[in-house]
Amino acid sequence: MARTEVPVQDRLFAALANGTRREVLALLREQGPQPVQALADHFDMRRPSLSEHLKVLREAGLVSEERHGRQRIYRLEAAPLAEVQDWLHPYERFWREKLKGLGDLLDRMPDDEA
Repeated sequence: MARTEVPVQDRLFAALANGTRREVLALLREQGPQPVQALADHFDMRRPSLSEHLKVLREAGLVSEERHGRQRIYRLEAAPLAEVQDWLHPYERFWREKLKGLGDLLDRMPDDEA
């Protein structure tokens, strides 16, 4: 049986579905590239578990890994997040229109007297 390739967009959303992985991305965004151990220090989990999360992020294209001697340095690769933003944009417009409609309705309602 042939293994079907998981579409890039599915890997991306699956990677972002986990809170630990989102926190890793936030750490790399805020603090820049970091070795695995520095990332691991932020989490209450064993290093092999964090390595699994990093593997998922790598396969989704959200982080890159560079070796410096025995250390592996991870760097945020934010470009794939543009695809997420593009996918979410129509929903943002949808909610903006709904909230504008609510604001218009509230503006037409008489103020309650205190």
